[in-house]
Formats: sequence, structure tokens, C-alpha cells
Amino acid sequence: MRLKAALEGRNKMSEYDIFKANTRMPKKVNLAEISIRDGIQHEEAWIPTAAKIYYLQELAFAGVKRLEVTNLGNPRGMPQFKDAEEVLKELRGGIFENRLTKRGMNKDDIEWTAITIREPSVDRAIELKEKGYGPDRLLMMVSTDEEHHFANSGTTLPAYWKEAERCIKKCKDAGIKMCGTVSTIWGSPISGPTKLEDAVEFTKRFLSIGADDIEHADHDGSAPPDQVYRYFSMILDEIPNPDLHVAHFHVTRGWGLANVLAALQAGVEIFEGTMGGTGGQPTNFLDRTPVPGTGAYYYKDPNVVGLVTFEDMCVMLDEMGIDIGGINIERVLELGTLMEKTVGRRLRSESILNGRIPKEPREEFKRPKLHSDKKKFGEKPGQLIPDGWPEKAEVPKELLERK
Repeated sequence: MRLKAALEGRNKMSEYDIFKANTRMPKKVNLAEISIRDGIQHEEAWIPTAAKIYYLQELAFAGVKRLEVTNLGNPRGMPQFKDAEEVLKELRGGIFENRLTKRGMNKDDIEWTAITIREPSVDRAIELKEKGYGPDRLLMMVSTDEEHHFANSGTTLPAYWKEAERCIKKCKDAGIKMCGTVSTIWGSPISGPTKLEDAVEFTKRFLSIGADDIEHADHDGSAPPDQVYRYFSMILDEIPNPDLHVAHFHVTRGWGLANVLAALQAGVEIFEGTMGGTGGQPTNFLDRTPVPGTGAYYYKDPNVVGLVTFEDMCVMLDEMGIDIGGINIERVLELGTLMEKTVGRRLRSESILNGRIPKEPREEFKRPKLHSDKKKFGEKPGQLIPDGWPEKAEVPKELLERK
């Protein structure tokens, strides 16, 4: 039906409109910014608590409504998050909420997520909720490759599914949402190839035990764009509610934004990214001190990994005419520039380096001699082809027929 409607309206539609009519391309998306959890977990230098709070609050002021705050797991393994409670307290504090109100913003429109891979972390989140400053949403994770899952969580998959079911029930009783992450969808850095069908089944399994939404994760950059489109088409054919599905792409092999486009074409409406494309496997060093992390890295150079760059994703979607929910892109670019100073190195955002696409003429780059040359050659202003040439060019028939 999409194709028929597009063809019937071809004379009124651009080729791009026809393309969009033949896909599930959304007109509006929801973007989650996850730097202060997933982004900094890979940093080998301590990110000050004040900096974490600053970026979370300023991103909220910039219109980002989905934000990952911290990891509530044992800080022995990931000491970057030893300040988890302090950060959460500041986000629930009256001063910050008053600042939101002065800007005409509703604090309840912002969703704060914390990572809770195991049950003790979930219990800790519930305790914080009872104290008045817990997260709104938690995240537990399974991998379709049990070897990868065990490396991340330390449990077998059957044992973890039972644990997740218990935790989801606890969260529902406490008024906390639970997101189920499905990983190694497109391949595992430990066991190699995986089956998309297994990830579809794991998605259904999480939803069947009460998960509120699913993060579909390419945690090590294994997903080529065609397989991203194939997978999300499979998912949305069977579970068509777009609010249930979150796309999470790493750029280990440089395919991040290409995968965002492929997921958009399949109909995905929720995407995650980090400022500067930070992130990667939890660091095994912090301030020159070895820490457990999750062990040896899966890649040769830990400096070239990370997630889809949030700034570039905002700019790309905006240029495509897709509504990004009122996010202030200029402020996001400013915050991305500041984040480079916080982590102490140039990050991967191309939009920060090269800016937005110009919408007005840039007079400083125009060459005055162009106009004098056109006059000298007897050309009219705006004339683009020589006098006497046909108005429309024709490609030689023999080229069109060439095989």
C-alpha cells in the first residue's frame, strides 16, 4: 500500500518523499544521552562528581529528556561510579528542580536511568527510591551469547533470567521501570557469529516477564547497516510498538550513523548516543591504578571505540527534517566542546569540528572575480551552461543501453 500510494502521488512528491513513503521512516524521534554512564565508564581518569552533575543538568536544560545517570553496581569493579548516590541526590534536589521550573520545564518529563546488572544493584536502587532520590528506570542486560553474558554478569543465562524476573517484579512494586538490554545481536566478541532470531526471542522473553522496553545493543560495533535494517524489520514486524525499542550502536568499526539511518528506515524511533562518541568496555584502569572492570579489552586500541556521537546524530536527524523533540542543538554542541575539556582530549564529533551545515550564503568565501569574468565572457548573471546548448541534457542512448 505504501508503494502504491507513493507511485500514484509521484508527480507531487520528491524522490526522497517516495523513499520515505516506502519505509517506516519516523517523522519524530526520541534521543537518549548516556555519556555520564556509558560514555565515562571507559575513561581511565576520574571524572569529577561536579562535572557529572553539571552535564546531566545542562543536558536536561537543553531539552534532552532521557538521560543515563550512573551505574549502581559494586564500585569496586567500576569506581568511576562510586559517587552514584551523590549524583542522584543532586538531580532530585530542590535547587535543580526550581531551575527547571523557572525555564518552564516539568521535572516529571525527564527520565533518569541507572544501570543495575545484578539483583543487589536493583535492591540498592529501590532503597534510594524509598529515600526520595532513586532513578526512574533501571537496566538489566542479557547477551544471546552465553559466554559474553557470563563475562559481563557472572551468571548462566537460565539463572539470570530468573534473577531478572524477580527484579522486574520488585521494580513494579516500587514504581520503577525496567529496561531489558539484549546484546550480541549481530555477533559476539567472544564466540563470533550469532543469530538474529535468538535476539528476537530474547526480546520477547524480556517483555514476557514484564520489562517496560528493550535496548537493542551493538556493544562492540559488529552490526553492518544491512543487518541492522533486517533485524529491526524482524522486530517491528512481530512487536510493532516503536516505544518499546531503543537502538544502541557503537562505532568500533565506524558504522554508527549508518546504522542509525538503517534503523530509522526500519521504523525505530528511540536512539542513544554519547557526547563526543565516548564509551566502550568498562575501563580496567582508573587514575593509573588497575581496577577489575570487565577484564581484557575486546579490541586492539581502546581509544578508537565508543558510541554513536550524540551531537552528530542530532545534527544529522535535524538536517533530514526529523523532529528531535525540541533539543537545543546549539547548546548540545557547546556542551560537547566542554566535554572535550573534561576528558582532556579531542573527541570524535565532526559537528563540533566543522559546525552546522550553513543555511545562508557565506560572503567571506565568495570570489569577486567570478562576476567580472562572467561579464567579460558575455554571460548573464546566474547562467550555468553555454549559449546555444539545449536546456535539458540527454544521456547518449548507447550509454543507457550498455550492460
